[in-house]
Amino acid sequence: MLDTSARLLRLLSILQRRPEWSGAELAERLQVTVRTLRRDVARLRELGYPVEATPGVAGGYRLGAGSVLPPLLLDDDEAVAVVLSLRTSTSMTGIAETSLRALAKLERILPARLRERAAALRQATVPLGGPAPTVDPEVLAVIAEACHSRHRLTFEYRRRDGQLGTRDVEPHRLVHAGRRWYLMAYSGDDWRTFRADRITGRPAAGPRYSDRDAPDAAAFVADAITTSVYRHRARVVIEAPADVVAELVPATTAVVEAMDRDRCLLTAGADSLPFLASRLALLGHDFTVLEPPELITELDLLAKRLHQAHRRSSR
Repeated sequence: MLDTSARLLRLLSILQRRPEWSGAELAERLQVTVRTLRRDVARLRELGYPVEATPGVAGGYRLGAGSVLPPLLLDDDEAVAVVLSLRTSTSMTGIAETSLRALAKLERILPARLRERAAALRQATVPLGGPAPTVDPEVLAVIAEACHSRHRLTFEYRRRDGQLGTRDVEPHRLVHAGRRWYLMAYSGDDWRTFRADRITGRPAAGPRYSDRDAPDAAAFVADAITTSVYRHRARVVIEAPADVVAELVPATTAVVEAMDRDRCLLTAGADSLPFLASRLALLGHDFTVLEPPELITELDLLAKRLHQAHRRSSR
């Protein structure tokens, strides 16, 4: 059996893993009696940790919010995951320096075996550079708070054509897609999406608004960024499982839905039908175009062009 100090740390670690535990579960994991568990909970409370208890047969224990921050107890995989996440925090302006400070503190207290594993992953990983939009974390914090408290937001927003205008919205959810952040909000008389990196300055919170029925935020944003903003919308049946196609098509360019074990429905948008036809051909799987009919015509042109290129090259 663990000594009392080690057991208290173990109990704290277990309490952090999920919202609530029954007394029997905790006693079994600690290999102690329920009576000893109660004494350990009392000791944690004396140390300032708010362990809350619910009485009754279905009762249990949970770690509440308090003024004292409990020790952050991570297992090996969790610690390495945090290190990698801090190392790759690049989608928010100014967050890299903060991440590196937190990373330095974490790596100093990691056990030697985990420091070596984290160092190996860091040395073996090379980021693929390239221009990527970033967003101020303070802007995200203001938006998230407004979504939570249901307060209207007013902000300056730069459209795709570069024009700047004022938006007054009812914020609903933040959606993180790839390296971009999107705000789903009710604006005017409909639901809309706004790229967080195009919000200039600090959004101003306004009065509260009444909650309204909203579509699924992830699905709504996925449709908005993959099809709605483009001139052409295509629906195509791919003769391959959804998980296979999803690996070939980024979530920010198309929506992939399973139809059965061997087929899926791909919905995508593009301003250029020739571009869309060539991308479908490059998937490497048989497919059937449901709409639009203009895409079928474009596929015919592409097939003829490829056939002629093959015939000339064969000579």
